[in-house]
Parts: sequence; C-alpha cells; structure tokens
Amino acid sequence: MIFPEKFVWGAATAAYQIEGAVKEDGRGQSIWDTFSHSPGNVADGDTGDVACDHYHRYRDDVALMRELGLAAYRFSVAWPRVQPDGRGPANPRGLAFYDRLVDELLEAGIAPYLTLYHWDLPQALEDRGGWTDRDTAFRFADYAAVVHDRLGDRVHDWATLNEPWVAAFLGYGNGVHAPGRRSPADALRAAHHLLVGHGLAAARLREAGAGSIMLVVNSSPVLTPAQVNDPAAVPAEADAAAVDRVHALLTRQFLDPAVHGRYPEEVLAAAGRNGGTGHLLDGDLEVINAPIDLIGINYYNPCVVEAGPGLPADAAWPGSEDIRFAPADAPVTAMGWPIVPDGLSRLLVRLSQDYPDVGLMVTENGAAFDDVVEDGRVHDADRVAYLRGHLREVGRAIEAGADLRGYLVWSLLDNFEWAEGYRRRFGIVHVDYATQVRVLKDSALWYRDVIATNRL
Repeated sequence: MIFPEKFVWGAATAAYQIEGAVKEDGRGQSIWDTFSHSPGNVADGDTGDVACDHYHRYRDDVALMRELGLAAYRFSVAWPRVQPDGRGPANPRGLAFYDRLVDELLEAGIAPYLTLYHWDLPQALEDRGGWTDRDTAFRFADYAAVVHDRLGDRVHDWATLNEPWVAAFLGYGNGVHAPGRRSPADALRAAHHLLVGHGLAAARLREAGAGSIMLVVNSSPVLTPAQVNDPAAVPAEADAAAVDRVHALLTRQFLDPAVHGRYPEEVLAAAGRNGGTGHLLDGDLEVINAPIDLIGINYYNPCVVEAGPGLPADAAWPGSEDIRFAPADAPVTAMGWPIVPDGLSRLLVRLSQDYPDVGLMVTENGAAFDDVVEDGRVHDADRVAYLRGHLREVGRAIEAGADLRGYLVWSLLDNFEWAEGYRRRFGIVHVDYATQVRVLKDSALWYRDVIATNRL
C-alpha cells in the first residue's frame, strides 16, 4: 500500500503529559495540577509535576523525532505557562520555551502543529466557573491571539481545541478528568462554551494570518455489537436509533456547529432535559461556524451501543436515556479498549461524506500495552500490529475517497496518561521515569521505515 506523495507523517504529545516543570519560569497552576494532587483522582497518586521532563529535554526529544524521520510534530501549549491566571499580559519566560521548541523543530526539518488547548485550563479561570462560564471563551480567544503573535511567523498549522467532548463530559459530567465536576447540565454548558471559544479563537487566528486552522475531536464509528465484526449487519430499528443518537452526542455535537452552523436536534433535546438551553445565545452559532481547514480525528476504538429500554443516561452522556453501552467482541489494549482497525476507515469515510468541504487528518491513533525493556530493547509486537492494521485502514479510506492529509501517531513518548497516571504506556519511545532515559521501541523503528518508504 503506497500513500499519497505529500502525505504527512508525524507524532503527537500534550503539554501536561510530558513537560513537567510545573512551577518553573512563572507557570501558573492548571486544573490538572489541582486534580492530580487531590487524593483518589489519579492512579497511584501520580501527577504531571515531572512527567517526561520535556521542558528541559526537548532538544533530545526533537533529535529523536529527526532520527525517526517525522515530518510533523503536534504539541500543545500550556495555557498557564503563557498566562498564569488565564488572562492579562503574556508571561515572557513561558512563551520563550515554545520559541525554543519551534525553532528546534524547524532546524530539524519538522513542521510544528500547535494545539492551543489540550485540557490544562488555568486554575484561576476554573475558580471563576471554568468552561461553564461564558467569559472563559473570550479569555481563550485572547490567549490564542497572544500565542499567535509570538509564534505565528513560524507556525503554519494551528488547532484550537483537543477533544472538547472529553474536556466537557469527562471533566464536568462524570468527573473522572479535571476539574472533576459531576453535573450533566455543567457538561453541556461547558461543551457549548468550548465551541464558542473555538469559533472566537479561529476568527482571531484567521485575522492574524494563520495558515491552517483545525478543530480536533475524539470520534468513533458508533456501532451495534453485530456491526463490530460485520459492517453489513442490519440493526433493529431501536438499535439503529440508539446508534444515531450517540453519534450525534459524540461527533455531530461538535462538528455540525463548527462546519454547518447548527446543532443536532438530539443535542438540543439533551440540553432541554438538563438545565435548559439558556446558555445558547443568539449569534453563537455564527461565531462557532468560523471557517476551518481541517478536522483532526483522534481514533482509538469504536463506540458500541444498543437499545436499553428503561436505562438512565450515562453520567458522561446526557441524552443517552434508554441506551446501553455494550462491549465489543474484539481483542483489547492495556486500557481495555477494543482493537477494531476497520473502525478507522469506516469513520474517515463517514466524516468525509458528512463534511466534504473540510480536509481530514488523523491527529491521534495508538495503543497502550504492557511494555518491558529487555537487553535495552522494547519488543512491542502488539503495538506494531495495531499500527499496521490501522494504517492499512488509513490507506483504504484514502482509496475510498476520504480527503485525508496525514497521520500522527499517539504518542511519541510514554507519558502521564491522565487519570491512569504512569501505568499505561502509549509511546513509541519508552521513557524510564526514574532516569528519564529514552529507548526507541520496535514500533518506532517500524514506523521510521514506513515513513522512509511512504508505504506499508
């Protein structure tokens, strides 16, 4: 399988997961600092205080990227490093780190793909209401302008938000992510204000001359249990209705407003049953519908549902009444996530049909396995098989007409995996957290060969 000539190969990370240095050079506190330091929130009491120490070791990490032949590196900027309180003038020492990182990437021939928000909201803004407070959207737009003003002369590719569904519904709905709130009404308000922030920031970036603007969503094909292994399976009417509703709550809730300027009826109905729609103000959809160039797709596994009469809504899924979230008949990763490679091609084809005027990029795809270092090597055959299977489906989606521009593996480095702490390893580069020694796993060497030949 040969990929298109200008297909972009790269890897992705996020600031809180790798940077460390949480109290250096004027960085303020984020909601993940607060959340991870609160007992019981993160496995083993882990925090991102040190993580991969990327803040000090970025030059070595960029050298690894260069060795692997990466053409692109997607990283996030830590908002509290740039604006410690989430507002006001920039912290020059915080911005200087990203200056150095961008210059190092460009020197290595690697394109920086910058994500403005990967969940590390300044705690000072959360204290004022966080994403349930409409003002946070305007503060986010100001922050976007500050970062672009400093880096826009060298960064062409910009993403506003990473996975707003996770930020809203795991952060404010069921509380398993920061800031740890448990309110369906708050989650729906947060989701809307995240989108308003995206639209405002996209407009500011466009006005400032940004080359490419992207919204990154975690999306999955929503399937019945039978459809996991048989795409041709025809679901019962009630199961098909459950599939459509969950697809609206997961994917269309964000992409329909951003691309088409409207909310799905299923989302409006969910809001109506959970605090109402008073937070949806006139003109908001026009703001959210700011033009974007790419949709970033983070894919790990399908979402499997069926009708479940009488079941209450899941805490992370307001609007999911009478729906059962079902297991998939498939092998699983160390996260317990089912491995269904052709779910990626099904998803990419569907999105290219639903949003034909916007290009696509796989901005995250990867897997956690229980890696072991043996004689200085990590023989992660399971990850190689996972990546091979999913890249095959990337190729098939392109052959089927999906306008897919590139693929960024998750993740470059083993890192702080949010509520799972350090016990889950997603990296193609192994990190010994005690010594900070990096080791290229077999998957990294395999990926290097794919990049070099542009083929499977």
